Amino acid sequence: MTVKLHEFDNGFRVVTEYMPGLKSAAIGVWVMAGGRHERIEQNGIAHFLEHMAFKGTERRSALQIAEEIEDVGGYINAYTSREMTAYYARVLEDDVPLALDVLSDIVLNPVFDESEIEVERGVILQEIGQVMDTPDDVVFDWLQEVAYPEQPLGRTILGPTERVSSFSRGDLRRFVGEHYRPEKLILSVAGGFDHDQIMAEAERLFAGLERGSDKVIVPAQFAGGERREIKTLEQVHFALAFETPGYLDDAVYTAQIYSSVLGGGMSSRLFQEIRERRGLCYSIFAQTGAYADTGMTTIYAGTSGEQIDALTNLTVDELKRAAGEITQTEVDRARAQMKAGMLMGLESPSARAERLARLVAIWGEVPSLDKVVAKIDAVTVADVRAHASGLITTAQPALTMYGPVDHAPHLAHLKERLAA
Repeated sequence: MTVKLHEFDNGFRVVTEYMPGLKSAAIGVWVMAGGRHERIEQNGIAHFLEHMAFKGTERRSALQIAEEIEDVGGYINAYTSREMTAYYARVLEDDVPLALDVLSDIVLNPVFDESEIEVERGVILQEIGQVMDTPDDVVFDWLQEVAYPEQPLGRTILGPTERVSSFSRGDLRRFVGEHYRPEKLILSVAGGFDHDQIMAEAERLFAGLERGSDKVIVPAQFAGGERREIKTLEQVHFALAFETPGYLDDAVYTAQIYSSVLGGGMSSRLFQEIRERRGLCYSIFAQTGAYADTGMTTIYAGTSGEQIDALTNLTVDELKRAAGEITQTEVDRARAQMKAGMLMGLESPSARAERLARLVAIWGEVPSLDKVVAKIDAVTVADVRAHASGLITTAQPALTMYGPVDHAPHLAHLKERLAA
C-alpha cells in the first residue's frame, strides 16, 4: 500500500492510498474548520453549514445529490467536529470520479436557498432537542464547557438554540469565505481507484481556487471546575476530566495508554473494581482525546443517586492507586490494544481515508505505521506512572453531574481525596 501526497500551489492537498484487491473506495474532502474556529456569534454555524451542503448546489438539487450517489449503490455523509468538517462518500471503483464531482460541488458551490435554510434550521433545532433529552450527551457538552470556559473549544458543536434560530444566508456565506479556502482543504482517497484520474480531476476542480489569509486560533486554556444539575432521572451521569497533552506532543501516547489501563476495556482497573467487584454501575470507561494544543482524559459512569458517592470516591481511589501500582503487564496489554485497534481500523478504506486526512492536517505528512508503532512501544511503565502522578498532584479537574445528584460529593471533596 502506497501513500501519495501532493500539494498544489494554492495550498490544496491531495492524499491517496491505493489498497490492492478492493473494488471500492472511500473519498472525502476534509475542511480544517470546525467548532473552535467560530466566533461566539457564529457558534453552531460550522455544523449548520455541513447540513446545508446537502440541500442543493448551483448544479444539483438536494434530491439529485442523494440520487446520484445512491443510484450507483454508494453512500454520502458528513460530520462536524471541533477542529474539522468532513464530507465523504463510499462508492465502487468506477464511480470514484462521480463521487469526487458531487463532493466538490457541495463543498464549493452550495446555493443556500432561503427555504431550505428554514427547513434545515428546524431539523437542527430538533437535533439539539434530542441531545438535551440524552443525559450522557448533555454531561459531555457541559464537561467541555467547564474544562474550557468562555472559549471556542468549550462551546457545543451544535450551538445554542438562540444562535441557530437566527443564522442567515449571509452568515453561512461569510463562514465559507473565511474558512473554506484551498489551504484548509484536504482531498483524501483510499481503496481502489485510478490515482492519475484523481489528480487530474483535483487539479481541474480545486487548483484554481484563491488562497485565503491565515486565521488565528485562540489557544486553549484548560481551567477545570464543576457543574451539576438535579434532574429526575434513573441514574446520575458522572464525568470527570483532566487535561492531557495535545496530539502534537508525543506524550499523548502515554496518556492514551494510561486511560486504557484505567478504563479502556473489561480488564481495566475501573471496570474490574467498580463494576465487576462492587456492582455499582453498568457502564464505566476512561478515554483520552486530543486537539492541536490540548487534550482530555475523561472518565464517565452512570449509577444511581444512592451509589454515586461510593462510585466517585472509589474512582478517585483508583486514580491514586494507579499512579503507584500500574504494572508492566497492564502497559503491555494497553499497548497491544492500541496497536490492534489502529491496525484493524486500517482494514476499512473509510477509516484509512479519514486517518490520511487527519495526519496531513496535523503533521503535513503521513508518518509511516512503523513510526507510530515505535512511539507507542517507547512508552514505559515509569512514563505511565509519572503521568498518573502528575494528574492527581497538579491537574485541575473538571467535573459534571446530571441526574439525582443530591448526595453526590462536590469537586472540592474529590480534590481533597486525591491529595490525601
